[in-house]
Amino acid sequence: MLGPFEEGPTLAVAVSGGPDSMTLCLLADRWAKRRSGRILALVVDHRLRPESTDEALRVGGWLDDFGIEHALLTRHGPDISVAVHARARAARYGLMGDYCRDKGILHLLLAHHRDDQAETMLLRIAGASGLDGLAAMAAVVEGNGLRLLRPLLALPLARLRATLAAQDLPSIDDPSNRNLAFGRVRMRRLAPTLAADGVSTQRLTSTAAALGRARAVMEGAVANFLAAAVTIHPAGFCRLDGEAYRAAPDEIAKRALARMLLCIGGADYGPRGERLQRLHGALADGALAVGRTLGGCRVLPSSPSILICREPRVVSGPVRLLACESLLWDGRFLLTAGTGETPIMVRRLDRESWSLIPKQDRKVLRNRLPGAVRPSLPALCDLDGIVAVPHLGYMRRGLEYGKDGAYSAEFRPAQGLAPAVFAFVATTG
Repeated sequence: MLGPFEEGPTLAVAVSGGPDSMTLCLLADRWAKRRSGRILALVVDHRLRPESTDEALRVGGWLDDFGIEHALLTRHGPDISVAVHARARAARYGLMGDYCRDKGILHLLLAHHRDDQAETMLLRIAGASGLDGLAAMAAVVEGNGLRLLRPLLALPLARLRATLAAQDLPSIDDPSNRNLAFGRVRMRRLAPTLAADGVSTQRLTSTAAALGRARAVMEGAVANFLAAAVTIHPAGFCRLDGEAYRAAPDEIAKRALARMLLCIGGADYGPRGERLQRLHGALADGALAVGRTLGGCRVLPSSPSILICREPRVVSGPVRLLACESLLWDGRFLLTAGTGETPIMVRRLDRESWSLIPKQDRKVLRNRLPGAVRPSLPALCDLDGIVAVPHLGYMRRGLEYGKDGAYSAEFRPAQGLAPAVFAFVATTG
């Protein structure tokens, strides 16, 4: 279910030192070696507790004893006092994700288990989540150049502890796992009471699996709709077939709209709630008489289609792009600089920038991009003015694409147009 893997795979494993992650690390090491591969354990010093550095070093020492290669990643920055679990988790995933991409590692294994899945289900119920949230954690999450894998989701923590004990191997007991300030810990304390009334871990995870299957079907239908009804352009906008939208089932159309706004807006999370519902209603009723904004996008009637493009006023501010450097600008465009010695500033193609482009340039004259799209395009500038606007085909005279000194901009949004279909988890007894 978690494959496929390349020949001789390299797997990164998130290792906190707890019994679940230590067990996963040992099992993954054996699995990889049988396939002529290897693992790299990633230990994060989160610095949320005074003893975290000593604990991380201790885990590193255990891994050395096991002959397992590892890397210690340290979180830097201010103390976290609000939403500690969520923000610390985001920091850990950010550190590990960046490390994996830098090293060309395609798979990161996480040690979430069946008890974690049940707790997640309870937290989502308490938060009034919809179908997507109640499907709980996915076994596979496809990210930007990295797959997050959870191979232990169907297994109870007790079994992982027993496996570790049978090997007579150490682990760390994180005191935050007993801190009732955290919602997950409170749900864990409720588990015996809930189980006595029939709401067992097994039933919770079985329900999550059933909802996961429903979510997978829904996401497959959304992907099919997007493939048939949406045309996406390399300049970072898309056109929606309005007739197809009006004919689609309500829930599929609304989800597809959220995906379009997420992709074109370059955000990590798409819009939800009443504003999304209102925009969906206008599109479904054919009542979009004037443009609207949502999720960092403009949604404009453009007969016979609907134009969805970036909202210029929320585009990222100017950033410096050094020679031979690449960076993701505005969460949407991967920009690559040439070999010129002068630093380049990247900014949106506002009215002032547009006025500096020679309008007699034949490539610019032939360009047919919608006017609403132009103000959100990346323009590369130096002290002498505009160097290049790749999506207009414009480059200052004397520079050529594919040659030294050239510049490029590739549409690479944080989230693709179609979702990766949810990978639900088959439960075990």
